[in-house]
Amino acid sequence: MLDKQQGARLANLWDETKAAGMSEPERLLYRSNLLGSDKRVTNYGGGNTSAKVMEKDPLSGEMVEVLWVKGSGGDVGTIKLDGFATLYMDKLNALKGIYRGVAFEDEMVGYLPHCTFDLNPRAASIDTPLHAYVPRKHVDHMHPDAIIAIAASKDSQNLTDNLFGGEIGWLPWKRPGFELGLWLSDFCAKNPQARGVILESHGLFTWGDTAKEAYETTIEIINVAIGWFEEYNVGPAFGGAVKPTLEAAERAAIAKRLMPVIRGLISTDEKKVGHFDDSQAVLDFVAARDLKPLAALGTSCPDHFLRTKIRPLVVDFDSANPDIDKTLAELPDAITAYRADYAAYYERCKHADSPAMRDPNAVVYLVPGVGMITFAKDKATARISGEFYVNAINVMRGASGVSTYVGLPEQEAFDIEYWLLEEAKLQRMPKPKSLAGRIALVTGGAGGIGKATAHRLMQEGACVVIADIDETALAAAESELAARHGKDFVRSVGMNVTSEAAVEGGFGETLLAFGGLDILVSNAGLASSATVEDTTLALWTKNMDILATGYFLVSREAFRVFRNQKAGGNVVFVASKNGLAASPGASAYCTAKAAEIHLARCLALEGASAQIRVNVVNPDAVLRGSKIWTGEWKEQRAAAYKMDVDDLEAHYRERSMLKLSVFPEDIAEAIYFLASDMSAKSTGNIVNVDAGNAQSFTR
Repeated sequence: MLDKQQGARLANLWDETKAAGMSEPERLLYRSNLLGSDKRVTNYGGGNTSAKVMEKDPLSGEMVEVLWVKGSGGDVGTIKLDGFATLYMDKLNALKGIYRGVAFEDEMVGYLPHCTFDLNPRAASIDTPLHAYVPRKHVDHMHPDAIIAIAASKDSQNLTDNLFGGEIGWLPWKRPGFELGLWLSDFCAKNPQARGVILESHGLFTWGDTAKEAYETTIEIINVAIGWFEEYNVGPAFGGAVKPTLEAAERAAIAKRLMPVIRGLISTDEKKVGHFDDSQAVLDFVAARDLKPLAALGTSCPDHFLRTKIRPLVVDFDSANPDIDKTLAELPDAITAYRADYAAYYERCKHADSPAMRDPNAVVYLVPGVGMITFAKDKATARISGEFYVNAINVMRGASGVSTYVGLPEQEAFDIEYWLLEEAKLQRMPKPKSLAGRIALVTGGAGGIGKATAHRLMQEGACVVIADIDETALAAAESELAARHGKDFVRSVGMNVTSEAAVEGGFGETLLAFGGLDILVSNAGLASSATVEDTTLALWTKNMDILATGYFLVSREAFRVFRNQKAGGNVVFVASKNGLAASPGASAYCTAKAAEIHLARCLALEGASAQIRVNVVNPDAVLRGSKIWTGEWKEQRAAAYKMDVDDLEAHYRERSMLKLSVFPEDIAEAIYFLASDMSAKSTGNIVNVDAGNAQSFTR
């Protein structure tokens, strides 16, 4: 038995009192969730777990052995029972008899559905044979940084032998699939005393006769590796720092300048969403002497590579003499050069049946002294890609500290990236939603119209930042939207639209959160009612500040971002029927709304040459859920029409030509139309959503 190392290690989280009453599949789920709860054990979506369980065959009624294994595309940390594929072990073993050799191993994936137990719809993954052919009841396959650091070292076999003896074996690099499953079977037959095996440039397999034994073996082996690196990897990381690390505020400021420009350059065919990471592991790497040579080697583990591409782009930025304008000016050439290098890699490595070259842009951008920026089709993928590259950094740190780090050979990397099985999986992905990859900022986002708009845009795949001056309502709205659409799709920022500094700060937070901006919905508002002789200068100014100046300030900032991105943009003003039709006792409000509409017309003229569209939605009488219809405004309008407050909604409904009430969702639908490509050839337009009012006809 290997001695457990002392110090900061993975905790053994197994609770036998919980596990004792579970079924075998439930213990598999419990074990999987425990392992996936710590990114030092495996990254998101990485690794898999299995158990061989005796089940009653639904046809014969006899007890048969069934493999429960993590299904294709799952994540062990968040998986549920329905995330496991189930397959007859006797049928899986029968596949060995029809296997035609390594040149035909991909065809074996097509046989896996024929092995399905109990009509389970969960698709089995390419790793299924790796679990099926290990002759133990419980198998874990994890991607721990500490183990991959050994697996990605030049002398990984010697390191494995010296550290683990015969208890943990070693196998050379082999792409996951049927052949590797047979290799594992052969290894186990020849090494019955082994408790696991390290796969070169890949990860760790461990096993046991019980779920608890498998789990504890996995934790133990990883802890041994962690302890060994703590003892022996004590030199300066990556050759030591040669560039200063900027202060946090400076790093954020640089990232805000870089991200929209990079995004514009790489989003010509598909909109991208960004993520910024300046964690300590990243900062150590991007300040180091060996940054460029290590980055050029690429990653080793297939999971890392699939998420982060063949290699990152190291941005030419000198943190010792910061000149962000110079870096921005050089970015187009740097990105063009990366694309050319990627295309050359594709041409060198492609096969006759390789899929067409995919997006040649980098996923990972390393900025010396600043941090790491990642871009992908959505926020979650960008964030997870960054997490995977942090795993790769940890691996490079470990391997280069005790040996020589070795990246995955270029041809092997290509064969995984353009694997026909991987391509088939990509082709099965659902069609992107209409606003996938788009980033929106909605002011007044905590109110009825603002929140409904955020929800509608997020339904179509957009990432949304909601901005509001009411921080309590803002926090509640963010929680609600995150619960409905996922935390990766929404952020909130406190913003007083009448404050130049607050607007600039809010837009900066948006850029840092998502990397750019495509849609501005200017919706912050108020309402006031007073006869002209009772309208104070303060009331007049307040209306103008919020409804005219505020709309100018947020539009100006959006235009600046759009012009930096050079990818067009979209502005939608939420004005009012009262911007076109006068109303008694509301001169300040009506005049400010009219100014808002005319500002939109001016901006439509200015933005057209840069493909920046500006349009207006005019609501009327949106009482339900609207913050401006709470309190005095509702009472004042009722008084102006000499009626009871409770009769106001019916009054507006009957006043309309269509005799319908207007709700926040109705306004949100119009905003979505103007923000989407459905209105791609419209700018300077006004859409009235007022159930019909002849006074507000635009002609």
